[in-house]
Amino acid sequence: MKAAVDIGTNSVRLLLVSPEGEVGRWETVTGLGRGLRERGQLTEDSMARTLAALRRYGELISQHSATRKRAVATSAVRDARNRDDFLDRAEVALGVRPENISGEEEARLSFAGAVGDLCGAHGRMVVDIGGGSTEFVWLDRDGAVEGISLELGSVRLTESVLPDRPPSRRQIQGAFSQTAEVLGEVSLPLRPKVVGVAGTWTSLAAIALRLETYDSARVHDSTITAAQLAILLSELAGMTVEETAAIPSLEPARAPMILAGAMIAREALRRLAAPEVLISEFDLLDGIIDSI
Repeated sequence: MKAAVDIGTNSVRLLLVSPEGEVGRWETVTGLGRGLRERGQLTEDSMARTLAALRRYGELISQHSATRKRAVATSAVRDARNRDDFLDRAEVALGVRPENISGEEEARLSFAGAVGDLCGAHGRMVVDIGGGSTEFVWLDRDGAVEGISLELGSVRLTESVLPDRPPSRRQIQGAFSQTAEVLGEVSLPLRPKVVGVAGTWTSLAAIALRLETYDSARVHDSTITAAQLAILLSELAGMTVEETAAIPSLEPARAPMILAGAMIAREALRRLAAPEVLISEFDLLDGIIDSI
């Protein structure tokens, strides 16, 4: 039995896989990175929520007798002054010490997980919008994985320029300007076949599909066009956090950050000159499990 744990800026996730196939996936939105931008370190409250989820995951790993396990921590832990304190406590809670991986390693694992079930990886661009960073990953002409990790994420953007819901016109303009500026500083291939992975993309897909409850089978392999994304963004921009949390298919804990995630998604497609995005339920977590 193998176990993979992803400790992200906004959520923590667990994947258990046996020789016969996938046993289960679990996700808990804990907001580990909330307040990090202002304080430069993880808050006690955010660590407590995350450690509580990791303890539950540790129990599940033990119950299923997983002997091969790997846990990784991403953007929020990379940026925090108190990362070692958190990793020490996470090791006790989980039963395995999380690796504080680089943005480049995160990108590589996300790509491997996302394209594993697709017919051909060439020409595809995996875009992973996280809470603290966004990764763009693709294959070069020689088949080597190339990736860029940017300090641009839904939690980071929300806390820096989108404090209100609904946001003011100035806040919206500021969010788009900041996103465009970050994306404009890097060189990216144009017109790739974009594959969107992780919670922002899958949540947006569920909303776009107008699902009454979240259904991973319907979300996986669905597409969102740039036009659909623009409409969805306009709808989210006019809602309060409470109204957003009431969207049937959306995890309520994602409500404060989903608008920022949608803005990054729209600007990513614009920057790549891509007309649509293919949504995949496979991502970093699957890359981790395959690396064990």
